[in-house]
Amino acid sequence: MPRTPSRLLLALVLAGPLLLSPPPLAAQIAPATIDAEAIQALTRMGTALRALPHFSLSATTSTEYVLDDGQKIALPGTVTYRVLGPDHFFAEIQSDQQHRQLFYDGKALTIYSPRLKYYATLDGLNKSSQALLAESATTYGIELPLADLFLWGTPAFPTDQFQSALLVGSARIGGEATHHYAFRQPGVDWQVWISDATHLPRQLAITSHSDPALPTYQATLNWDTRRAVTAKELAFDPKGATKIVFVPVALAAQTTPDGEN
Repeated sequence: MPRTPSRLLLALVLAGPLLLSPPPLAAQIAPATIDAEAIQALTRMGTALRALPHFSLSATTSTEYVLDDGQKIALPGTVTYRVLGPDHFFAEIQSDQQHRQLFYDGKALTIYSPRLKYYATLDGLNKSSQALLAESATTYGIELPLADLFLWGTPAFPTDQFQSALLVGSARIGGEATHHYAFRQPGVDWQVWISDATHLPRQLAITSHSDPALPTYQATLNWDTRRAVTAKELAFDPKGATKIVFVPVALAAQTTPDGEN
């Protein structure tokens, strides 16, 4: 049986199913280096992301799960986002194991299972997408892949706490010229390939230190920043679905098994 996988918010959730061998340049760079160019590139990426009035994003992902005997299994999936302004988004996470859709309109978050035809809604949130995703895991128990797309370039993702920040080199991702950077923070190593043309991330790889087997989550990102996104296409239609009660993890933790507080 697999161990519970490490779920990463940088979750934003990465490199396609192929694991890349580190280039010779990586071996020449001393660990614990803070490269100013790497920090500047991350800042430029955050600025580019926050400047987008809307975008559509599709990502192919590979998530490693660790079996009880330490063997790692990589399972493919896809992630889709459609985002409008600071407080409207649609997200879809799909694999052979699960299929979930999330709809947020700045006030309510709806989580829907197309296979099971069940949905649950959290009302009265009244906050930006960035504020919601910054606390969604701890408060609501909802961990969205690639959530850091909403946090980069904001105070929720400071750039002065890295243990290491490196410029690795250059690479072409989907035919697009990028620069490859590697970062280390407490508990996680992560890499990002940033487009030379748009300064948007084109590929991510995230390795968790919480498991000694070091499972990695990877994704390759394809952007559409030209097509308009409308609020109507981000709205949830409950027709044919059954509503169930959603209990935030913070509330569930306050309730004993027999229902006493």
